[in-house]
Amino acid sequence: MSSYSSDFNMPTESQENRKQAVMDQVRNELALVNAQELINKINEKCFSKCITKPGYKLESSEQTCIAKCMDRYMDAWNIVSRAYISRVQRESSLQGGSL
Repeated sequence: MSSYSSDFNMPTESQENRKQAVMDQVRNELALVNAQELINKINEKCFSKCITKPGYKLESSEQTCIAKCMDRYMDAWNIVSRAYISRVQRESSLQGGSL
């Protein structure tokens, strides 16, 4: 009977595949939410900074300002993201080594 209970607790390959598929889906959804947040923040910050008098079309100076603002914001976002990922990986490896 103990053999049966230990077999029952062992995950099957299909259960592992389903678990991996769910984890992949969650990662993809988080990446999508992250991208949407980035776009929303860029729109919010750069519009308020660069468009002082909304009109029918963007002036050349407004277009230039928005392009530079977007580039800077994305550069900063990438730097912060890389630092965060690096820190998470470092902490994860330290926790893994101590177990």
